[in-house]
Amino acid sequence: MFKTKMLYQQGGSRMNIVVCLKQTFDTEALIVLKDGKIDPTGVTLVINPDDEYAVEEGIRLKEKHGGEVVIVAIGNNRTPEAIRTALAMGADRAALIDDPALAEADDQSNIEALAQYISTLNYDIILTGIANVDTGSVQLAQRLAERLNLPCANMVTKLDIEGTKATTLREIDGGKEILELPLPAVIAAQQGLNEPRYPSVPGIMKAKKKELKTFKLPDLGIDASSVGTQIQIEKITLPVARRTGHMIQGEPAEAAGELARILSAEKKVL
Repeated sequence: MFKTKMLYQQGGSRMNIVVCLKQTFDTEALIVLKDGKIDPTGVTLVINPDDEYAVEEGIRLKEKHGGEVVIVAIGNNRTPEAIRTALAMGADRAALIDDPALAEADDQSNIEALAQYISTLNYDIILTGIANVDTGSVQLAQRLAERLNLPCANMVTKLDIEGTKATTLREIDGGKEILELPLPAVIAAQQGLNEPRYPSVPGIMKAKKKELKTFKLPDLGIDASSVGTQIQIEKITLPVARRTGHMIQGEPAEAAGELARILSAEKKVL
């Protein structure tokens, strides 16, 4: 069990906000498979969409309460692109856990690495996205909260902080729920919580000078040989391409006749 370290709750003027960020494929990108895996070559990588809401909410909390926003990510040598975007939006500094042992690791190993680093920080709230768009995983917030012994609210569409209490509005089956949590807590953001801002030109310039530290697993006290995965991916396939539509030109009577001919001669349905 980790010992939670806070400043804001103890009467300080600063609110310490941690945002977990992941870099993923652009959802509009053309995915190509190579040797049974997704080929990242030439593919545009972006901040995981749900994580953008977490970044934006963290910045808004800082603007309202004061303090700083720390971005924490697991990735590789391309991940700083996404991190710099978050810094350009208004986050203050960042940490990247870049270790080859995590390249094929499962959520359990990733969460352990995140928890080990976050436990070294002073924090009042941890924000994550509700899901990873690339893997479909929705485990991060809950498992990270369990690992750090913190309360958690997921599917959050509204967040208010008052003193040492967080009040959230979250979506549940068939409706919405108001949930109050003591700080520190883990909050999983989703669409509807806010509208993420675009980085400004001054923000982009400032982001280049903001702190971005890189860590290996041994730096966090984790033996790289203990990291792995209990999930075996057998096969990755692309969805079947949709057939293109067939536009029939001409007057209504002519078009109807042509449609009947196609259905009878080509599609064999008449």
